Amino acid sequence: MFRSAHVDTFTRDHLPPPDQWPEFVFDRPELQFPPRLNCATELLARWVERGQGERVAIRGPGGLRWTYTDLLAEANRIARVLVDDLSLVPGNRVLLRGPNSPRLAACWLAVVKAGGVAVGTMPLLRAKELQTIVDKAQVSHALCDRRLADDLDAARARCPTLKHVLHYGPHDAPDELEARAAARPSRFDDVITAADDTCLIAFTSGTTGVPKGTMHFHRDVMAACATWPPHVLRPRADDVFIGSPPLAFTFGLGGLLLFPLSVGASTALIERVAPDVLLPAIAEYGATVCFTAPTAYRAMALQAAGHDLSSLRKCVSAGEALPAATRKLWKDTTGIEIIDGIGSTEMLHIFISADEQHAKPGATGYPVPGYQACVLDDDGRPLPRGRVGRLAVKGPTGCRYLADERQKHYVQGGWNVTGDAYLIDDDGQFVYQARTDDMIISGGYNIAGPEVESALLQHAAVAECGVVGVADDERGQIVKAFVVLKPGYEGTPALAAELQDFVKRTIAPYKYPRAVEFRDSLPRTETGKLQRFRLRQGG
Repeated sequence: MFRSAHVDTFTRDHLPPPDQWPEFVFDRPELQFPPRLNCATELLARWVERGQGERVAIRGPGGLRWTYTDLLAEANRIARVLVDDLSLVPGNRVLLRGPNSPRLAACWLAVVKAGGVAVGTMPLLRAKELQTIVDKAQVSHALCDRRLADDLDAARARCPTLKHVLHYGPHDAPDELEARAAARPSRFDDVITAADDTCLIAFTSGTTGVPKGTMHFHRDVMAACATWPPHVLRPRADDVFIGSPPLAFTFGLGGLLLFPLSVGASTALIERVAPDVLLPAIAEYGATVCFTAPTAYRAMALQAAGHDLSSLRKCVSAGEALPAATRKLWKDTTGIEIIDGIGSTEMLHIFISADEQHAKPGATGYPVPGYQACVLDDDGRPLPRGRVGRLAVKGPTGCRYLADERQKHYVQGGWNVTGDAYLIDDDGQFVYQARTDDMIISGGYNIAGPEVESALLQHAAVAECGVVGVADDERGQIVKAFVVLKPGYEGTPALAAELQDFVKRTIAPYKYPRAVEFRDSLPRTETGKLQRFRLRQGG
């Protein structure tokens, strides 16, 4: 194996012990990577070298259009600032903080080109949360949108490793990132990294309340681009990608930056991505591929009237389970069958999915070519079809936590055990049941909270809902539903009873919610995932 290019060996020194790694599978020709590999070189410079630099790479507000040549020049200048002004050496960790934007994309590519390790952070994180990330990853550099500087500055005061911070944004001072970069040459020689050098530390989104840092190599990034996109999404070079997930979330990094660049397509990066903004943006940018969460598809379907969505040809859902009712609502509204998938920060991106032709309500799909998956019992033995167990997967990517004891729980017997409860149906499709810690045991019955949620969402009054188990002296647990109503409905005892009866008629009666609480909103992560642990805690 090619010797690591990392002068700062922190990430290699803090990989899990080899006996705690999952088994990696590289059994396809497209997964045979050379020992020397810099993923930023492959995703960006290669297009310019092939004479396709004038293709549009990134679109942004105000008519911004960066070609691949433009994006390469921007990333090169930022890389020069990092190396020449801030003394970055290969292996240093660089925190990136900002909403989705062309500048943030250029910063990510610049860090990786320079041999650094990109550490994306969600824009809504506060000083305490940022301090945890900086400390855990021993971050030395940061590039931060000026509008989000206050919390990072507060964290920096308590983080001795964070020596260098540059701001960017619409009102830069002369000594900040954009001004410095503008004075730099547009050429930069990418660091020749090893394929197994870490280029990315992604922190989990906190659905369990305790985020973990996951380390991914240059080859992992290219493996993600070589598996799900060509086999399931099938993007084209003339596609325009758009969506809501932040680039700090691996779902967004893949869907809105890595995957479009991997095929020479373009991406529209916009800051505000609420449904009422994303809908007109699809028409404005002529977007053809949309990435967002099930909650957003449901909200957009209800607001779609009057918006031109005719450019769309592909819609991708991940991040949480896609209810059958949401799939149907979106298809009835737009005529587009959603491509569903399950991925994880630990695996980098989607590893089970189905294309439009094989999509089936309630099912996630098949293992993506390059990955293997099965359902295990509590003793680690594969279960037959139709039996609910723990989802396990292996392939060219896998879990490597940064200094975290939970590595030994996620990786068992060479498998990545994701924490999801699944079964395999008669067609061989994997069908989501719940997170393993979201299975509700009530009166001796195993009840999957998301199944009850899916039933509730079919009722005309329900906009959103979350279902959890709460302690009960008689039954051990009971099913409790937290419901957000659509405008025009009032959360009365009569409506609660109506919802309970509706669930009894829709799925097995024993699964109905014995308690219903109406809420104005539900707790979600910045990526849109429902935080059921907060509902269980009364939050």
